[in-house]
Amino acid sequence: MNYKQTVEFLFNQLPAYHRVGKAAYKGDLINTIALDDYFGNPHRKYPSVHIAGTNGKGSVSHMVASVLQEAGYRTGLYTSPHLRDFRERIRIDGEMIPETAVIDFVSRHKAIIEDLKPSFFEMTVAMAFEYFKVSAVDVAVIEVGLGGRLDSTNIINPVLSVITNIGHDHMDLLGNTLEKIAIEKAGIIKKAVPVVISETQDVTKDIFKSAALAAESSISFADTNFSCFLHETDNLRNEREYTVTDLLTGHSYEGTTVLCGDYQARNLIAVFCSVLKLRSLFRISNRNISDGIRNVILNTGFAGRWQILNHDPLIICDTAHNREGLESVLNQIRQIPKSDLHIILGFVNDKDLDSVLPLFPVDAKYYFTRASVPRALDENTLRSAAAKYGLYGESFHDVLSALKQARSKSDKSDLIFVGGSTFVVAEVV
Repeated sequence: MNYKQTVEFLFNQLPAYHRVGKAAYKGDLINTIALDDYFGNPHRKYPSVHIAGTNGKGSVSHMVASVLQEAGYRTGLYTSPHLRDFRERIRIDGEMIPETAVIDFVSRHKAIIEDLKPSFFEMTVAMAFEYFKVSAVDVAVIEVGLGGRLDSTNIINPVLSVITNIGHDHMDLLGNTLEKIAIEKAGIIKKAVPVVISETQDVTKDIFKSAALAAESSISFADTNFSCFLHETDNLRNEREYTVTDLLTGHSYEGTTVLCGDYQARNLIAVFCSVLKLRSLFRISNRNISDGIRNVILNTGFAGRWQILNHDPLIICDTAHNREGLESVLNQIRQIPKSDLHIILGFVNDKDLDSVLPLFPVDAKYYFTRASVPRALDENTLRSAAAKYGLYGESFHDVLSALKQARSKSDKSDLIFVGGSTFVVAEVV
């Protein structure tokens, strides 16, 4: 098989959450452990950092990996989902796993794949861990796919665990309250392994404290140890100045981030708290930290987070797709001077629309659309649901047609936002 055929085999033969949703979710680690045993437990050959959370785990994972790269360590990075190419999920020093490595992995291990019939995610995790081993990485940053306790990545014993925040997402799988979701996320806390919690939330902090106590793990809440001030931006530059202050010592760290969303203030304190703890194992200078944050896109290929695609008109996309993430992005959009606001919007078909549609402004012009994945919500269904909340516009069967129409109806002083789903953003970046 060539690369295209190999990826098609993976998508068509294995249930993939990013394509079919809940049906692909496995509520146990049986297949993951079987695959891990088959490959000889490759994740034990290198230290790792494990990062979970509802929002922010992608940004934090990429920034931590970028800092480790700047410090001179050969760094593996496993994330999900991908935007355009499956290989984005598995990187070493920012370079995607080669097509030949994907082909070789599937062809050599097709028998065990067909025998176990793992999910797409279970197989992908096994591929990443094995690739990092044979490539002799110095360290790997591993992003949780969904939840934590039963996520396929949760077989690792990291040197540091990080939980960015708890929000309303995947509630049909993880639980219908923040407390229940927190219990699932807390499942990544390992015995005697330090854990960093990005945000102190009243409804979840005791859950994390109890889990850490039971595991005999030290716990740090980043927002009680650090503060972050993001300086104002003119919204036309793909960079923003920040000042992170250590609240215990009063020491300040200043630098530039190319991730310009307001919500990155929360992620930056998680990065600083995490990286400074990693100094007990890795040689990381202050310069490595500032360079890693500034060069995160260059170093890791990160994309889709408050990304400016065009000026005149200003076009911004963001992969925020749950209540908390969208609320933050939409608040930032409201602050940007503009004439008219155009919103290209699409969701997956299992999205709780009643929790997110009320967040959107009624005075915007909408272009309801669907991404080219099986999970995409029908654009006309979305249009009807949005009308209940006073959101009106046209329907488009594909994202690029929606973008073309929005651009044709926009003046140079307008703003076009593309979002609602990672898969919608994937088609414009």
